[in-house]
Amino acid sequence: MIEAINQVFALFRLNYHNQYYAAWSDAQQLGQVKRLWLEALSEFSGELILMGARRAIEGSDYLPTLNRMLGSCSEALSELGLPSAATAYEEACLAPSPKAEANWSHPIVYLAGRDASWYLLANHARGEAWPVFQGHYNRWLKRALRGETLVIPERKQLEAPSDATSMDLNDRKRALSALRKEMGL
Repeated sequence: MIEAINQVFALFRLNYHNQYYAAWSDAQQLGQVKRLWLEALSEFSGELILMGARRAIEGSDYLPTLNRMLGSCSEALSELGLPSAATAYEEACLAPSPKAEANWSHPIVYLAGRDASWYLLANHARGEAWPVFQGHYNRWLKRALRGETLVIPERKQLEAPSDATSMDLNDRKRALSALRKEMGL
């Protein structure tokens, strides 16, 4: 993530040379700005931040503000049909059970929630569950950005017992009696 922010500022320096040096004239100030951007953009993956920076550069003659950068990253997600990590987290936490049958805005929400653990999302505070969910979301996001098609796995249905293997009432009673005798009950 830090590397992505450094790359973004390198792109800005190359594309907006004079504006860049006028805005951030000393190294201490630049370090503070980078920390602010790192914190504000933390919900996005490094790849998405770079996509957002390229969008901002292509769409403006002026050095982007943090607000414009946040918008560019969100637009990049929207174009891909993906919710933001925060929106996906909220959706995963509020989804009804069974989770595999819920109506998901995108498979990435289900996959990140499943990998983070539905129990964790339902029973732990956001401070504990969010970082775990975000890590899984970003991992699935990288796969989606590489072009992988994400799908919710189909639920395997149990087969109904066939009549040939099922026991009639008398057989079940005998089996239960034998089990009780074996267990000493």
